[in-house]
Amino acid sequence: MSISAAQVKELRDLTGAGMMDCKMALNETNGNMEEAVDWLRKKGISKADKKAGRTAAEGLIGVDSGVREAAVVEVNSETDFVARNAAFQEIVANVAKVALAYGGKTEAVAAAPYPGSDKSVADTIKDAVGTIGENLGFRRSAKLTVEQGAVATYVHNAVADGLGKLGVLVAIETSGNAQTANAFARQVAMHVAATNPMALTTEELDPAAVEREKAIFADQARQSGKPEAIIEKMVEGRLRKFYEEVVLLKQAFVLNPDITVEKALQDAEKEIGAPAKITAYLRFALGEGIEKDETDFAAEVAAAVKK
Repeated sequence: MSISAAQVKELRDLTGAGMMDCKMALNETNGNMEEAVDWLRKKGISKADKKAGRTAAEGLIGVDSGVREAAVVEVNSETDFVARNAAFQEIVANVAKVALAYGGKTEAVAAAPYPGSDKSVADTIKDAVGTIGENLGFRRSAKLTVEQGAVATYVHNAVADGLGKLGVLVAIETSGNAQTANAFARQVAMHVAATNPMALTTEELDPAAVEREKAIFADQARQSGKPEAIIEKMVEGRLRKFYEEVVLLKQAFVLNPDITVEKALQDAEKEIGAPAKITAYLRFALGEGIEKDETDFAAEVAAAVKK
């Protein structure tokens, strides 16, 4: 049977697939639109399976916030080009909304219904592989809440509202002015983006990391040949310096390096109008911890020429 251009356009509008794929789907299903949609979906899943082996280390970090709560997510793609795709950006923004509504835990968010659809977040992203044309993946999500106060957000290298390459949440508990608390917490979020602290407080540092640093400091100090009592004091001094470098509250505040973040918080309490406490922070940097495939571009071009 003859497939009209209008049918092809209708199927393309429904699925987002390419014109030739839509024409082929309609030919294969004798013009049945519903069966053609299923045919393309199966083809999309097939594409997703083939692309699943490719490293998806690009993409976007997305944040969304509400009253005294905020969530952050990471959705990956293979290339930065796709991260600038409006359809992909919409997916990431919607996943952030789902994370805010469903508690932020990655598994729960993946299984939750995607906005305006009867499919889950995970299935929606898998289906998008066929239309966007790259391996995509929902990697992680998290959420912070406070009973009183605010949870501020900051996105670095933003490509759209709430979307970028790095996202930070900072929770501040206070019975004072929530708007003022949010403004200060946002400054702290910018600080966290710049310094990437290891922990909020000294007590929250990984004990193994602290012991490793102490061992290194002790070994360095012993090379001086000084008595053990002096070495012990040298280690204590270097450990204090280590805390100042990696513990958020002890770091020099980026917006005013003459004071620590802890002192900046104390000063901010005057404007907030009540005691305030930073209770938690989250920092998602795009692709951190993902081993990217190293490709030889010259070799790829040479191989393409030979084909």
